[in-house]
Amino acid sequence: MKEELSNKIKSQFASMAIYKDPTSTNSLFVGRNLPSFVKDFILKRFIKENGETDKQLLTSWLDEVIPHESVKDKLGQGEQLTLLVRFVVYIDLLKNIYRFAIPDLGIKLNEGQIPEYVFSKHKGTLVDGEMWGIIKICLLPNEDGKKYHVEMVDYKPFKPYKSVDINYLQEARKNFTTDEWLDVLLSAMEYDASGFKSIQQKIEFLTRLLIFVEPRLNVIELAPKGTGKSYVFGNLSKYGWLVSGGKVTRAKLFYDKQKQQNGIIKNHDFTAFDEIQTIEFQEPAEIQAALKSYLESGKTTIDNNEFSSECGLMLMGNIPLTAEHLPINNRYFDSLPKNFRESALLDRFHCFIEGWYLPRINKSMIFKGWTINVEYFSEILHALRTQNQYSLLFDELVTFEKEADMRDFTAVKRITTAYMKLLFPHWTKKEDVNINEFDVYCLQPAIRRRGIIKEQCHNIDPEFKMQMPNIEVIR
Repeated sequence: MKEELSNKIKSQFASMAIYKDPTSTNSLFVGRNLPSFVKDFILKRFIKENGETDKQLLTSWLDEVIPHESVKDKLGQGEQLTLLVRFVVYIDLLKNIYRFAIPDLGIKLNEGQIPEYVFSKHKGTLVDGEMWGIIKICLLPNEDGKKYHVEMVDYKPFKPYKSVDINYLQEARKNFTTDEWLDVLLSAMEYDASGFKSIQQKIEFLTRLLIFVEPRLNVIELAPKGTGKSYVFGNLSKYGWLVSGGKVTRAKLFYDKQKQQNGIIKNHDFTAFDEIQTIEFQEPAEIQAALKSYLESGKTTIDNNEFSSECGLMLMGNIPLTAEHLPINNRYFDSLPKNFRESALLDRFHCFIEGWYLPRINKSMIFKGWTINVEYFSEILHALRTQNQYSLLFDELVTFEKEADMRDFTAVKRITTAYMKLLFPHWTKKEDVNINEFDVYCLQPAIRRRGIIKEQCHNIDPEFKMQMPNIEVIR
């Protein structure tokens, strides 16, 4: 069955498919810490006509663009280098200076400069924040002739797919059953579906992708360690930002008034806080106030500057479990940091993932076979964010009681719409929809996940009502 599905993926997705062999891939990229979307981009460049990877050419290219020797030494010797790197851009509007840093290579913001001609050529892609790309750099003297700086003389955005065809995805999806499609999505995330014991486990795991496809969907996941949280949010998309430990300020998240620079929430599809218990939130009262406003409307005001974004937020934390692998008590939010344990803040989150149902990731769960390459997959998820037909479909398919709380309505609609995009992208009009599947896979999980948020808010503050409004499919 697995081989049959693997070949079906190869057939339906053609040039967007890639053969995954984790043993071979790990050997090729040993010593180079690259996310999956970068690895797949590289592998696709060096696949021969017979489907095998030209390992010698790939290794030579890696040695050239990710050298083992000190990059600073090479620059100091007058070499011009072409590098595949993760770098950070900082735009200083006051001084009209564009700077960059390469943290992994020790090049700091005050050392890297982007000239006007490079910035103008790539306006819209060279924005504040972290990104991947192929850049050409060299060491040049400053205007005073006394000191030097690292100059970016060329830049190639890391975007193998300039655009993706949603219609192609929709047509391909029609050739898979729902059970098959769940396994396709898991394989695209680089996991073997046979490692999941039930459809419930698969859905729980795939729910992590909802914030990839739906704007301003806010999610909380509490799970034991080893369930793959960091891997999913740090490896599958360049459009997300994973915060793992360290200090977090309001300026870093939203807007830095001193630098006149937007924070990480501005230019990303989602921001995920991993191991949230270990993150130190400075000025917690200010961050909490900004988060309340942003989670509610997508806007907040920072020092008289209005900030807006379509970025979703994900809180991920650990939760103590019993021997039966269930939470030790029914107050789940007690596992969150004290600054987040406020009902008025938590009620603004839409969705809860019960991570204790997920399997612990082991070596046998890493996928081997034909699947959708991660770079294409991430672009598809990104493109689905702006497809509004699924939201319009929801309005045709669902009835709410008139007195329903707006937060409940918004939450259920966003979660349901996200499930449709992810699981049933081929449903573009009412006649396409299988009502039973819509109810089972989209609407009921949305009601339940929002219901958990309400129940946990009630545990903190009894004034919050636990009961969800009456929400039904129009049959």
